[in-house]
Amino acid sequence: MTTNPREQTKQTLTQLGIQSPGAIAQEFAELRGQFDQDKVNFINIGVGDRNQSDALRLYWLGRKAGILSQITNNWLKTAPPELKPTVGQELNKLKAHIELALEETLNYFKERVDLQLGVAEDLSLPGIERAYGTRHLIRQTFEELQRIFTAIGFSVVQGPEIETPYYNFEALNIPEHHPARDNMDTFYIEGARNSHLLRTHTSPMQIRTMEKEKPPVRIVVPGKVYRRDNPDATHGYMFHQIEGLAVDTDITFCDFKGTVEYFAREFLGPKTKTRLRPSYFPFTEPSAEVDATCHVCGGKGCRVCKFSGWIELFGAGMVNPAVYGFVKYDPERLSGFAFGMGVDRLAMMKYGVTEVPLLFQNDLRFLQQFP
Repeated sequence: MTTNPREQTKQTLTQLGIQSPGAIAQEFAELRGQFDQDKVNFINIGVGDRNQSDALRLYWLGRKAGILSQITNNWLKTAPPELKPTVGQELNKLKAHIELALEETLNYFKERVDLQLGVAEDLSLPGIERAYGTRHLIRQTFEELQRIFTAIGFSVVQGPEIETPYYNFEALNIPEHHPARDNMDTFYIEGARNSHLLRTHTSPMQIRTMEKEKPPVRIVVPGKVYRRDNPDATHGYMFHQIEGLAVDTDITFCDFKGTVEYFAREFLGPKTKTRLRPSYFPFTEPSAEVDATCHVCGGKGCRVCKFSGWIELFGAGMVNPAVYGFVKYDPERLSGFAFGMGVDRLAMMKYGVTEVPLLFQNDLRFLQQFP
């Protein structure tokens, strides 16, 4: 390597008699040429000489005595104000040029060494393993439920989480005096026109779909819903539901029961049995609570099912003819069934999760158990 750059950069621009931007650019061009010559000399010394590689880098980029450090101290810091911008720009260009050239040179030598040693790149080796996110347990459960129902002809629809009382209550045959419409149970949006609210179930999309489509209708509606429940181990003010609706001519309670049994076997296992208990919902008549044999003990009785052998799954029933009046369907000709499931509860039941908050705390120790 030539010693000219080091001797030259020990002096200030004033000492060198450089007084114009053009002269500065010329000096940096000469330095760039001198570095390129040093690089050629380095290559000619020999393949893979690590000491020479370090010496070249230190000579030009060393923090204390490197050429670029001397330029910074002796040219840039002492330059007249009108010349400092030019010196800074040229210094950055030279630094970028040197760093790129050194990287290319080292890569070149590495390839040469590998060839000499007979080391070839093995394209069959696995690449760099990177961490990927996984689907949340709730998302996995949603996808499993949707797969079960789309396999038998249901389609998936989604709708707004902010609803009007008409779609959330009235069109579902929930009268104005019903307790579910009280402020103690529902989040109403203050100041909103038409008293908008956060939907308490995904059933409004059943009404919206029937308004737009003629029978037959077979849909499932997944999504978030909101109710004014105090958060604890089994409740939260936000949770997830998937509701279903089937309307056509000649749909009977037997069709409803068969669909329920099919779902239970697909979700909990082929040996699962179901039973229906009478219940009441304003939008179905008759209504039923659907139970399944405990997935833990198989119906024999255990702590999970409180030694009854049965676990409650969801509420369902045949669509109340009064609902058809809101969507201008003929209740004399049409019939159907509807159901609504709590996805959080189903996920907890199937995967042994004991508390609702665990699903939403974003604790990796919990989430990584369900890749």
